Amino acid sequence: MPETDQARIREEALPLSGPASLDPLIERIGDARYVLLGEASHGTAEYYQVRDVLTRRLIEEKGFSFVAVEGDWPDCQAVHCSVVGAPDAPEDPGAVLAGFSRWPTWMWANTEVAAFTRWLRRHNERLPGEQRVGFFGLDVYSLWESLHGVLDHLRIHDPDRVEHAWEAYRCFEPYAEDPQSYALATRFTPEGCEPQVVELLTELRLRAAETAVLDGNLAEFAARQNAEVLAGADRYYRSMINGGPESWNIRDHHMVDTLDRLMEHHGPGAKAVVWEHNTHIGDARATDMADAGMVNVGQLVRERHAADGVVLVGFGSCSGTVIAADSWGDTPRVMDVPPARPGSVEDLLHQALPDGQALFVFPRAEPADADRAQWRHQERDHRAIGVVYRPGQERWGNYVPTVLDGRYDAFCYLDRTSALIPLRPIPARGEEEQTWPVGV
Repeated sequence: MPETDQARIREEALPLSGPASLDPLIERIGDARYVLLGEASHGTAEYYQVRDVLTRRLIEEKGFSFVAVEGDWPDCQAVHCSVVGAPDAPEDPGAVLAGFSRWPTWMWANTEVAAFTRWLRRHNERLPGEQRVGFFGLDVYSLWESLHGVLDHLRIHDPDRVEHAWEAYRCFEPYAEDPQSYALATRFTPEGCEPQVVELLTELRLRAAETAVLDGNLAEFAARQNAEVLAGADRYYRSMINGGPESWNIRDHHMVDTLDRLMEHHGPGAKAVVWEHNTHIGDARATDMADAGMVNVGQLVRERHAADGVVLVGFGSCSGTVIAADSWGDTPRVMDVPPARPGSVEDLLHQALPDGQALFVFPRAEPADADRAQWRHQERDHRAIGVVYRPGQERWGNYVPTVLDGRYDAFCYLDRTSALIPLRPIPARGEEEQTWPVGV
């Protein structure tokens, strides 16, 4: 690495040592209404810890309204009910997290998220109900769980509409809650269960709109969102069988559409913190994802909401340990993460800041004559570890070519990191198909 790059990195690096060291990032966030916080793996404790500390400050100092994560809507709704102290909800959100059963459970059922959600409940207990900060899932995978959620809601609140929900249920029932079986079946019936889902979704959208005018009812919003998950999951699984970027794009569009609905539900001035993998929250246009025809959450939020303020924060490390699985559905284990690939972003930062922890806050805009040869303007490989990880393949995979300050507005570098601790032992699960690319 040229000495000028090392000198510039050391000059731009801000020590990352505790809550107060995040002040420059808090200042950069300012009045932004969207703050998206990444991770370079789904199994690294320090990424969750920094997100936790920063999110607490955003809630306490900036009045953020909710946290939205790369998790399933029904599971995260149960956590939400606990953290806001909803009637009959468990008092300990950690116990709710420990009950998560969808593989990979360790993404959210871990000691770091349990600590954050317990703090969030204590924070909320001091606030009136309408000001309490929520916790929601944005993802698309919970097809059957969301279908059951719709049925349960309609049985109680609108029994006249249950029959349409049962029509959707009967369409999916032959596949025994196996998404891969459903996806394979759509090769022969391409529309799958789409007509039944669309009819159900249309009804629930209308009902949610009517009730929202009356009382902003979260139960009605959640029922409508479960129907949106059905529609999104149906499209996702039908496209997944063909491979390529389409299923990825359906998933990320669904997550941003869900985020938009949550912002609308929370009203004017709402603010959102999003926790997802770097491959989702970093702008795809600054990577080779764009060449493959892929979009992602960070790109879409910037395109839709730049005027409201959007700040994307990436994470990375050079070496350490991580919890991941050898293949989709396998029992996860703690793995060694080898030193970063030579010439990568992580290797570059390790050479300049061995054993360091640093925050980089990139300028909002630079003069036309700025030196475009600076390290953060150059395209370099940037590590991405999913729930499936094969350290022996570092020479060929696990990296995304990236222009760092185009992909993010800020970057947290933690030279050596350690694996998350799950809340309970994790059995192997095999019925879910992997995401594209692998496991992020």
